[in-house]
Amino acid sequence: MIDHRLIHALDVERLRRDDLEAEAREPGSIFQTSTLEALLGGAYDGDVTFADLAARGDLGLGTLDGLDGEMIAVDGSFYRAGTDGSVRPIAPDERTPFAVVTPFAPDVETDVEGPLDHAGLLERIESLVADRALCYAVRFDGRLERVHARSVPRQRRPYPPFSQVAARQVEFDLDGLAGTLVGFRFPDYAQGLNVPGYHLHVISEDRSRGGHVLDCRVLEGRIRIDHSSRLHMELPAGVEWTEPDTSAAKQDLIAGTEGEG
Repeated sequence: MIDHRLIHALDVERLRRDDLEAEAREPGSIFQTSTLEALLGGAYDGDVTFADLAARGDLGLGTLDGLDGEMIAVDGSFYRAGTDGSVRPIAPDERTPFAVVTPFAPDVETDVEGPLDHAGLLERIESLVADRALCYAVRFDGRLERVHARSVPRQRRPYPPFSQVAARQVEFDLDGLAGTLVGFRFPDYAQGLNVPGYHLHVISEDRSRGGHVLDCRVLEGRIRIDHSSRLHMELPAGVEWTEPDTSAAKQDLIAGTEGEG
């Protein structure tokens, strides 16, 4: 099972596909489809449409059907970042196997004057986090000198193990970027459910470039943070609450592809 401390820290509600239409967007809530453990296990088929996601949040991240690139949700619009760093809008009827969104309503806002490297930015965000047992949605808007990012190509059936996908991920640099970082901070004991620590995606102000953030250097901007006390999680058919794999090999795989930022 998922660590019981997460269940006590958050009001976690497990949903099935038929429950989604009855669910409404709630302030202070996060909606997640599937689990990280399922994605790492090869569950790449999309289950939830982006129209469903839009009804539950306006900021978030994830991927697309077939593990096709990086998804960024900002201001209620959804975008896909491909392996060349280019971005396109996502249609409402497209589907995702894994995504996390929230109706973003920041509790904390502060300006940042850099330069700050990636670790410095995360330290600044962490200093604003009041209760580390909760989950937080994070948004940074501003100027970035450089973002080292990545994306993954669409996978075809029979789906390869995630370790093979990670070995073929494409990394690239986005320089001189005015844009937005979006993402989440999950507590360490969320292992198996989501990425422990920080998970950030980036999109340019003109919505033309983006990806999953591996490293960055911030010049100036504004941090906004929204704490969340309720988690709605849709479990696709065949995905159950299982004991997460905490082996060293699995931890190395997660750290190398979905770790901090």
